[in-house]
Amino acid sequence: MGSSSRTSYVLIGTGNRCEMYLTAIFGEHSDVAELVALADTNQGRIEYYQDVVEQTFGEKVGSFDPQDLAKVIRERRIDRVIITSPDYTHAELICTALYAGADVIVEKPLTIDAPSTARIARAVEESGHQIVVTFNYRYSPRNTALKKAIDDGKIGQVTSVDFNWMLDTVHGADYFRRWHRLKENSGGLLIHKSSHHFDLVNWWLDDSPQKVFATGGLKFYGPDNAEFRGRQANERGTHGLSDKDPFDLDLRSDERLEKLYLENEHFDGYRRDQGVFNGEITIEDNLSLTAEYQNGPVLSYSLNAHSPWEGYRVAVNGTEGRLELDVVERAAVLPAAGGHPVDPSYSNDGQSGNARSKGERLLLQRHWEEAVEIQIENSNGSHGGGDKLLLEELFRGANEDGYARQAGFIDGVRAIAVGICGNQSLETRQLVDVGSAGLGVDVSVQPKVKV
Repeated sequence: MGSSSRTSYVLIGTGNRCEMYLTAIFGEHSDVAELVALADTNQGRIEYYQDVVEQTFGEKVGSFDPQDLAKVIRERRIDRVIITSPDYTHAELICTALYAGADVIVEKPLTIDAPSTARIARAVEESGHQIVVTFNYRYSPRNTALKKAIDDGKIGQVTSVDFNWMLDTVHGADYFRRWHRLKENSGGLLIHKSSHHFDLVNWWLDDSPQKVFATGGLKFYGPDNAEFRGRQANERGTHGLSDKDPFDLDLRSDERLEKLYLENEHFDGYRRDQGVFNGEITIEDNLSLTAEYQNGPVLSYSLNAHSPWEGYRVAVNGTEGRLELDVVERAAVLPAAGGHPVDPSYSNDGQSGNARSKGERLLLQRHWEEAVEIQIENSNGSHGGGDKLLLEELFRGANEDGYARQAGFIDGVRAIAVGICGNQSLETRQLVDVGSAGLGVDVSVQPKVKV
């Protein structure tokens, strides 16, 4: 049980995302937060982070079996549960925590399909407890700057959004090495990755999706595509020095990945470095989607997971002009071989070249006027200082600055609603109505009055 001045937490899921929360709880927010224990199905990864905590902060943290979550919450009087486990486990853990009497912080996505969404909706209503979904892109200064320009009426009433996201051959390929490669585990990229992007659109517009149509497929990764192009298909990236492929991830090349994953394979057999051109892959790597919004705007979205550079382009069209946000997070994958599978928005390996360099630019062009650049005010830290603000809001309460960045349960549902309906559309080749998708909750917003 936490002291009267500190909120007590347990954390489930000791993969890569775990460390950000541990650093925050034992570091800057230790005066208001207390981590009671860690849980995972892999004992080796628990021990890895227990050692990290002890070596870095001089503290010891306990552990428990995830199946004992309800018992731990009740006996230790846990206030909040942080969930950073694989997507397909979210619904069970969220519902268990809510019914046991704790609030929940969960990494995006909230869950992966309509039935589990409806299950969570029932648990929220019946338990009276709350969920926060950690959409860290809301906290990035460039995305806030775009929202401010929209909210300030710089382009009048929004009519449409064009949104293109490029995942490169390091970061994008990584979803095809891990558990994400099976749609039953992750919901595919339309849910696991694109929920970030759909949440941004929902937040920028303060609106809710109503109808969705999607198309796409596995066009680049997977054994069939490799065979068609005549390229090798290694079973895993960590192997002998011969026949290395640029897409191989050798876990021995990164001490942290080696200790966290390679040395703990014997506990559960999980391979972090599966070959992207080998074995079963049921998710798509090229996707296009159109969504109609309640208040009128239309979203045109695309995702490519094998781009030679990483970043995104957003254009917001309005009745009085247009806003354009161009972001290059990694200008090139150099050298191509292997590479640390990190989201470049967290790192400084963006690369620079003559034709493309890491950077960001927000332009406003009103009708009958020349384009002007809107300055983006970044601070220190990943995502331009956005992650620091995210953690402050998680552990100290939401910031009353008018941007409402902290995402709750309904925000989490709205974000995955586009992907869930998109997956249904991929199967049926039909337009899908969000209201009939079986989400178990009404995600509509208060209608805006046109002026």
